[in-house]
Amino acid sequence: MFPVLTLIVACTQQIAPTPTKSAQFETYPERLFTTFETECDGLAEQFEKIGNRVFECQELLPPETTAFLILNYDGYPLDLPKSVMRMTSTKNASGYRVDAELYFNVPQKKGPAVKVPVESKALDAAIGALFQRMGGTPT
Repeated sequence: MFPVLTLIVACTQQIAPTPTKSAQFETYPERLFTTFETECDGLAEQFEKIGNRVFECQELLPPETTAFLILNYDGYPLDLPKSVMRMTSTKNASGYRVDAELYFNVPQKKGPAVKVPVESKALDAAIGALFQRMGGTPT
């Protein structure tokens, strides 16, 4: 979906809140989520609806990126890391707020997976532009 995700940009060995990109929509952004699902159709991609208003596109990574993440974040090689773009909508007084999270999910042999935030001004700009094209106002 976002090939730039295959580049590791500003990864840090920390479990910190994942950076988000957000927008406000007056009505439920059905077209945004339909487009998100449609675009998550690559060979190594998997779309998943989690709960009522949470949508994810997970993508397997190139071998070099996979190896980097496994080695640097003590990953479990039998459960490969993936890039994840998650969109969550929340109803509020002004309509719906949509938050986008971008991170690498690195499964561990024991314990929860490590979320490695992906920080990229180019990706933030692309997500902001997508939100605007779909009728949202970036927040």
